[in-house]
Amino acid sequence: MLWPSDEALSEANTRSHLADGRVVGWYGDPGHVIDAELADQPVPPALAARYGAEDFWGRWTRTECAAKAADLPIALWLREHGLDAGIGETHQLDGVTVSVARTPCSRSTSGPRPGAARTRR
Repeated sequence: MLWPSDEALSEANTRSHLADGRVVGWYGDPGHVIDAELADQPVPPALAARYGAEDFWGRWTRTECAAKAADLPIALWLREHGLDAGIGETHQLDGVTVSVARTPCSRSTSGPRPGAARTRR
């Protein structure tokens, strides 16, 4: 769910902050991590040069989920695993790229996932 602030997300199990100040929340089962980015924001040139720009925000948000699930800073995760070692499922919601993954860290993305990330203006 997209909200303009953390206050509206008090019941979310986890959240991710967007560059424009909005927040995305996960209202499904506990034990998930979430990451979100504005889908139309430019890819930072240094990151595009290193990792490529194709599906960058999808790969980035899945990688952020892996780092969060492993409780590691993203810089350490990138140094050890790179950008294509992410986990979870990725969705496009109202111009936002959202990835959600279960914890503890698991690379399995098969099977149904209870809960959902929802959007609201």
